[in-house]
Amino acid sequence: MSPVKEMLATYPADLGQVDRDKLTRCIEECVACAQACTACADACLSEGMVEELTKCIRTNMDCADICTATASVLSRHTGYDANITRAVLQACATACKACGDECAAHADTHEHCRICAEACRSCEQACNELLRTLG
Repeated sequence: MSPVKEMLATYPADLGQVDRDKLTRCIEECVACAQACTACADACLSEGMVEELTKCIRTNMDCADICTATASVLSRHTGYDANITRAVLQACATACKACGDECAAHADTHEHCRICAEACRSCEQACNELLRTLG
């Protein structure tokens, strides 16, 4: 059992209608995507053609920050506000789509961009799946 799933299982109050499996997956995907984006931005900074990767670096950094914030919001349940959760999930899915598209444009040249694009696509999907369950 993952630490995310274990922590959700220990929450003393009722989580309501939230699909725990989708919530767990979304938190885990957000954390993984934030790490991939941070590492990709750093790798881009080490490339000889760094000027051509400026937008990629910026998009990586924005996506990493948004994924980190989303994982944090999804990990808190006391005083839950569905409107905030929906807005954060939508922002995360949007950031992941933008970053995934940008990294995919460089994936043939840079393996780190290919890996990051995959992480972004997976996180985007997890956010959208959780959003659908929230109504």
